[in-house]
Amino acid sequence: MSKIKPSKGAPYARIVGVGGYRPTRVVPNEVILETIDSSDEWIRSRSGIVTRHWASDEETVAMMSIEASGKAIADAGITPEQIGAVIVSTVSHFKQTPAVATEIAHRIGAGKPAAFDISAGCAGFGYGLTLAKGMIVEGSAEHVLVIGVERLSDLTDLEDRATAFLFGDGAGAVVVGPSQEPAIGPTVWGSEGDKSETIKQTVSWNELHIGDVSQLPLNSKGEVKFPAITQEGQSVFRWAVYEMAKVAQQALDAAGIAPEDLDVFIPHQANMRIIDSMVKTLKLPEHVTVARDIESTGNTSAASIPLAMERLLATGQAKSGDTALVIGFGAGLVYAATVVTLP
Repeated sequence: MSKIKPSKGAPYARIVGVGGYRPTRVVPNEVILETIDSSDEWIRSRSGIVTRHWASDEETVAMMSIEASGKAIADAGITPEQIGAVIVSTVSHFKQTPAVATEIAHRIGAGKPAAFDISAGCAGFGYGLTLAKGMIVEGSAEHVLVIGVERLSDLTDLEDRATAFLFGDGAGAVVVGPSQEPAIGPTVWGSEGDKSETIKQTVSWNELHIGDVSQLPLNSKGEVKFPAITQEGQSVFRWAVYEMAKVAQQALDAAGIAPEDLDVFIPHQANMRIIDSMVKTLKLPEHVTVARDIESTGNTSAASIPLAMERLLATGQAKSGDTALVIGFGAGLVYAATVVTLP
């Protein structure tokens, strides 16, 4: 017989607050066209993006996260001291250690919570949400702060016609707390590592550090290019459209939710055509509100779902208590989908 006492957590977990931060600088497609041979019409038709936000030197990963977190904590109606864990999903915090989550926890006044970073690309918010739910049900934390934050402008090759227009910066945060009824469904998540080359960093930090400069890619000025995100657009598009619609359906089934019972659909803001194709494949009814934040925010990877959620609630397109399907997918290739009740 085990001598270990059973955990005593809440019966369920729910999102109780949400907040977002978008950098002040708005970048239209015209700026992107200064370095690639394309057109505003082409960018809009291929991605749906009209503008995106790029961070200033002062708008660091930590600063944007703190701003978004403050709004989420206030929205949840709790104090920072009640945060028992901080989870940050990002691929654009350039210090290998310490985790930026520890700095954020300290600067928001959270006391001494568990704090760590995860790297799960555009599925990172879903991964963090699932970990938070487990902590609350297990009893190791009563409230968990989950942050998705990116400065992808730092990892954008402005001379790469396939990706220069895609990426934006920002931070989205949610507070996850205890619930007496199910409000975060089972997560359908996974990875397909055999497709890892379809989205990747062009040059590893190690190659940049010790590599033969003559073997590294150069920009139009003959300078060594800083590592950037690159992707095989058509392969990623096909995978997202066909495979992720299946994952989204599995998440609905796992939660016992039919498409007609859904109020809101918040997919990762990767591409407007992918979003529209998923809506069609899932046969979502017209009454379902679909997040299309990519038009003015671009692809912000781990930040895209909480940013889109925050905007839908702030603009009244979605309301508290709505049932929402969320799905993230990206580099790895990784994915995570679940059904949640909006805060």
